[in-house]
Amino acid sequence: MTTAGGATKRRRGRRKGKKKTLKTTTQAHLMKPHPDHHRHLSRTIPMLISATSAAHSFLLRHDLHLLPSQSLSLESLLSSTSRSLSHLISLLSFPIPPIPTPTPTPQRNWLECFLSSSPDYDPRWVQFFNISKPSFTLLLRLLSPSLTSSLHPLSPSAALAATLFRLSHSASFSSVARRFSLDSATVCRAFYSVCKAIVENLGHLFEFNSDINRIIVGFGWISLPNCCGVLGIEKFELEGHLMGENGSLLVQALVDSEGRFLDVSAGWPGSNKPEDVLKRSKIFSGIEDSKEYLNGPSFELNYGNSIPQYILGDSCYPLLPWLLTPFNDKHNELSSSEMAFNEVHHSGMELVRTAFTKVKKRWKLVGKKWKEQCIEAFPFVIVSCCLLHNFLIKCSEVLPEENGEGCRGSEFPVFDGEDNENGKRIRDALASHLSRVSQRT
Repeated sequence: MTTAGGATKRRRGRRKGKKKTLKTTTQAHLMKPHPDHHRHLSRTIPMLISATSAAHSFLLRHDLHLLPSQSLSLESLLSSTSRSLSHLISLLSFPIPPIPTPTPTPQRNWLECFLSSSPDYDPRWVQFFNISKPSFTLLLRLLSPSLTSSLHPLSPSAALAATLFRLSHSASFSSVARRFSLDSATVCRAFYSVCKAIVENLGHLFEFNSDINRIIVGFGWISLPNCCGVLGIEKFELEGHLMGENGSLLVQALVDSEGRFLDVSAGWPGSNKPEDVLKRSKIFSGIEDSKEYLNGPSFELNYGNSIPQYILGDSCYPLLPWLLTPFNDKHNELSSSEMAFNEVHHSGMELVRTAFTKVKKRWKLVGKKWKEQCIEAFPFVIVSCCLLHNFLIKCSEVLPEENGEGCRGSEFPVFDGEDNENGKRIRDALASHLSRVSQRT
């Protein structure tokens, strides 16, 4: 039995060895290019190269007639195809026949071609730059004094157009450079110069301290007496973990009843808690320390109650005498006045969520993940976009597709600390007032 078993094992071993040899031979045969493959590739690759070249020529000639999303997508596909073909050719062991080179299209400046063919109310201004020509002209006039010296020999109009195109469509520096007949380094310098000019020249559009009466009147129309803004916080995504394991940057913003930004504090690591961001922000020190903000008169409610100037805050913030957060309905035991307050409070918080949504939709560059090496500039660019948002509201610019509905914004844990007693008293007084108002209507 033992001898028979050993013989069986030896025979199995020989068969196994034959299978292994056969498998190795088959792999070698498959890896070895077949002559027919040579002939097929030698005909196909030149055709692919020629088609890619023709598509690129088409893009150069007709990109003024394509939507930016279409031209940028086509440009990306052509770039990927060219890289893949180059890699494939480098792997082949046989020569590729000479490829006829199409007559090169004369290099042209995309912006100059557009300006020379564009009437005053050309809808392509909004398609390309998210701004109408009259508003572009006004913005250029406001920024030009800060751009003339820093961008020479590039014109301020070209620098502004390149910046708005990049912000609007999240276009790479190389894509913008191709359209404007520039090199990527020049486009990069122009982009950050324009963002700097926006912050320096449009900073007055953050009107929290300069136009408080208008702000209060605006909130009065939505049943919030003496309210001076709505405070929220949003995440902007980053690649990697340089700013914490969440890979995000936090931006705190105060908005008015029209969705304008009144104050923006950007650049906080995503690992920070919202209450920590609040306590380290300028708006907190301006209210608690210097008393620069919210120092106006109280508002007299019915039944002898009064409330000071205040702002609404999301549930992730602590309740303070000047920062009114919603009632916690964890146990579904809210009174009618508390529910009335929470309903109005929710409508107020939608203002800040919608403002952030519009910034991310209109200026797609800040709505995508930023690379770690660009992180220092990211907060600066976000603030620029918030100011452009305010500027376009001033100019009555509205994009038809802009819609904040359906976007819930970033979610943060509910603040679990102790409520401020004075804050509770003020919130209760306002809740009673809102309950009576809702009953009358």
